[in-house]
Amino acid sequence: MQDPLVHHGCHFGHVVHAFCNVQTLLTNGITLMGEVEERGLETLTQEDRKEYSTFQELLKIVPNLEDCLMSSSEEEVIAMVELLSASGARGDDTKSIKAAIIDWITPKGQALIPHIPRNHTGTLLCPAGYEWANSKTKAKLHSGQLQVAGDQWPLYLYVDYSYDTEDPWNGLLHNGFLQCAYRHIFTSPSSVDQVPKATQSGNAHIHGMQTARFALTSMYPSVLSDDLVTDSERFYTSILELLEDPDEIDEVGQLIGWWNHIIIQPWIWCEQNCKYIWAIGASCQWDQGE
Repeated sequence: MQDPLVHHGCHFGHVVHAFCNVQTLLTNGITLMGEVEERGLETLTQEDRKEYSTFQELLKIVPNLEDCLMSSSEEEVIAMVELLSASGARGDDTKSIKAAIIDWITPKGQALIPHIPRNHTGTLLCPAGYEWANSKTKAKLHSGQLQVAGDQWPLYLYVDYSYDTEDPWNGLLHNGFLQCAYRHIFTSPSSVDQVPKATQSGNAHIHGMQTARFALTSMYPSVLSDDLVTDSERFYTSILELLEDPDEIDEVGQLIGWWNHIIIQPWIWCEQNCKYIWAIGASCQWDQGE
């Protein structure tokens, strides 16, 4: 049987921070917790506040973690760190999503022929502001002459793979592939093509998620922070920074509202109505038994 800490650690990696060093977070978090108790939260630097907030999120996700940390030996804390490592979430997602992505990128009604996905993935991964159809751009990307940094976002983040230079928010994080990835990880793989059944125990159901959370790790799930080719952590962090930017609060609110409408609300409706139908059926059976 899987240790509950592994499951909680995966969920933390999905919804809070996919590249977090849990050991560092716990060590610094305990220290910051003492400073906050003595001098107050307002005395922390902006960077420390962010880390402390992440630490508090971990404490909320893992039941009784604070008590365990305070009463455990150093060896026991190290064991907990290994179980809580967010890298487990990335590894699990990689295994489960690899085959599914092939189906998502293969054009509808066409067979899986090698040249179709290869050209199509080039379009998806092409950095915004460039055109994959441009032979010069394609050659520079192939040769490495054009280096793509992690904060140069790929076109698959935008609806219809179209980047609007005058309105960068237009279509951002609305692409259908992101919806597929979210459903695959947070509800169930089968929910990608159909409305999830209320009986399915997806991550969203298990953790009582009622609003959309951006789990971007599913897009670049297995690359470590020292990978210079895809620069996955920089990509991930740059999007989080945009979503947490106070100056973008209106656009972010609209984006989350859109995700809630598309992903979360239909799932909640399904669950609530299935429970209602089940209750009526049980009542009818009871009346018949009388």
